Amino acid sequence: MIEITRKFSGARVVVIGDLIADEYVYGRVARVSREAPVLILEYDSTEMVPGGAGNAASNVAALGGQVRLVSLVGRDEAGRRVQRVLPARVDRRGLVRPAGFRTPVKTRILAGGIHSAKQQVVRIDRMSPRAVTDAERVAIARAAHAAVRDADAVLISDYGSGLVTPALAKDVADRVRRRGVPVLVDSRYALTRYRGLTACAPNESEVEQALGVRIDDHLPVLERAGRRILQRTRMQAVIVTRGSRGMAVFEPGRKTVHIPIFGSDQIADVTGAGDTVMATLTLALAAGASVEDAARLANVAGGLVVMKRGTATIRAAELVRALRSV
Repeated sequence: MIEITRKFSGARVVVIGDLIADEYVYGRVARVSREAPVLILEYDSTEMVPGGAGNAASNVAALGGQVRLVSLVGRDEAGRRVQRVLPARVDRRGLVRPAGFRTPVKTRILAGGIHSAKQQVVRIDRMSPRAVTDAERVAIARAAHAAVRDADAVLISDYGSGLVTPALAKDVADRVRRRGVPVLVDSRYALTRYRGLTACAPNESEVEQALGVRIDDHLPVLERAGRRILQRTRMQAVIVTRGSRGMAVFEPGRKTVHIPIFGSDQIADVTGAGDTVMATLTLALAAGASVEDAARLANVAGGLVVMKRGTATIRAAELVRALRSV
């Protein structure tokens, strides 16, 4: 697996999906308000990092891969700020900037005392007030077609804005299928609508929501659920991420592989962890790894990133050090 990690630097990945500006506002607890039973925070600082597909692309870049991001971004202040904080290694030629589009922003307010860690108090989502237009979808499809011509892998990141559709995913997959390029999808709300791709990695709650089941520690329920998702999506693999319970890897005609959690189950922040897992899976498959080895690498990366606060990334050197410690 260390050898696979070393091949990340030569892998060309295209990330197609929803670029989100993740804003963090930090403050210190001053006192309880007299107006209502709420905390008054003294403002400290503000930070913005790429979220959604931007976080997935940032993770690919941090792990050493070559990455091009295909997405919509507004001509607003949030759009300018999130583009400035994208890593230099992220190719921006696939960004489409239509007039009137508002960059989605997720603002997290974090508070804490002088000697305590900052904790998230509330999140404010500011999404585009209008739906993605047909013209914007056409522009994204054109950008995607150009981007995937020499790609070694494609990651589709669907955060539910309506930009990414199963039709776009199928179009992209059809264009790269002859070259055997893996196409992975990360969909928050429409998992079972994507069919015939290489792999997906839903978390356990997304599987439960899609199928109307409750898994918990019931392995027979997990087994049936994973097989149902595999059958309904007709993918080559389904990797179910289970938080402190690790991962379960489902492939047609193969026995389910259960991978225990890497590291401690005392996590710091799960924000963006799914993007890290998807980026690692995609890079590993692009580097020639089997699905199981790719999942094991992604499991380690996920275990590392949840120990960091905020929307974070993992570097290849961190991954190698962790693998050597096992």
